[in-house]
Amino acid sequence: MKRFLPPLTMLCLAFLLVACPQRPEVAQIGKPAPEFTLVDTKGKTWALAELKGKVVFLNFWATWCPPCRQEMPSMQAIYASMPADSFIMLAVLSNDDPALADAMAAKIGTTFPILVDPENKTAQAYGLTGVPETYIIDKQGVLREKFLGAVQWDSAESLGMLRKYLAQ
Repeated sequence: MKRFLPPLTMLCLAFLLVACPQRPEVAQIGKPAPEFTLVDTKGKTWALAELKGKVVFLNFWATWCPPCRQEMPSMQAIYASMPADSFIMLAVLSNDDPALADAMAAKIGTTFPILVDPENKTAQAYGLTGVPETYIIDKQGVLREKFLGAVQWDSAESLGMLRKYLAQ
């Protein structure tokens, strides 16, 4: 019996390593941002690969999230002030109804695209821990910044950070 125990133990360990799913790698600052292709609430398809050459402001949010609603007006302010040829803001709806998102956007007056992540695969790829959560991706597709919670996006500090990436 003692003779069979070590090989049996090794066999069980090898099975566990192969059979157990590994935790997927999530987005890391300084590394290429995870690719995604999502459809917005108007039916347009957005793919990160097609946005190279632009700074991408990627915000995960939900209508039921008070801090998300709080930061939307400041997001709209910077979206309206940034050059469309080198900046894009994408709001990714997380665990929510697209019709409610469109209604809220109309009420607040936001005009940036609202993308739908129906199976939360993009949220998982970015390692989303809650909403709101925002990622800044540079013109080369590298993830440069991550913000947890609501931010006053039209503040001097936030604008300076975004302009730094626009200038690169």
